[in-house]
Amino acid sequence: MAPRSDEKMVTIALRAPEEGVLEGVFQAGGREPSAGAVIAPPHPLYGGSMDSPVASELAFASVRAGISALRFNWRGVGASTGVASGEPSDADADYAAALAYMAETVPGGVVACGYSFGAAAALRAARVHPRIGRLVLVAPPASLLEPGALRALERPVLVLTGAADAIAAPHALAAEVEEAPHAQLEIIPDADHFFVQGLAELGRRALAWLGRDVPR
Repeated sequence: MAPRSDEKMVTIALRAPEEGVLEGVFQAGGREPSAGAVIAPPHPLYGGSMDSPVASELAFASVRAGISALRFNWRGVGASTGVASGEPSDADADYAAALAYMAETVPGGVVACGYSFGAAAALRAARVHPRIGRLVLVAPPASLLEPGALRALERPVLVLTGAADAIAAPHALAAEVEEAPHAQLEIIPDADHFFVQGLAELGRRALAWLGRDVPR
């Protein structure tokens, strides 16, 4: 897919002892002091890539809120080197590399974002990376979330899922969010896990939340 005029193709180096690079797309935001959003795509073994409409919508919402956005391909996807896998350890290393790139690019805080499998990776990253001040998690399957992970995270979290999502079911996510005082759940009407419907509404809600004057 050809990049938009405001998109810059970038190369993200995996951190030692890993070897290789990840393919990414960076879009500059206008907020001062500058902040960044790192957006993880869905599962690499099921067609997940940075060209996912949901990942792209999160990037556009971030930029409209004045936040620079970086979305990337997992190892073995697109021009990223390596072998694609669904291993959490590989996802965590890839996400950490994207966070390091963003840390070198913008001086402000970071919003950890992800879709489905990528949302679970973003949540795990937030538990170990202090620069992450907020999270936007789209359709994270409850089965991929570590028990109590949301509750233990003392940072603002927006969880978005579709009313008809059978993979990230609203009732299962509601049970997780109810125990997490800093998290809120918003349900997109008529949307399923793939957001064939409801994508624009997803973007509007993400933009509204990202644009709020909350701690970063």
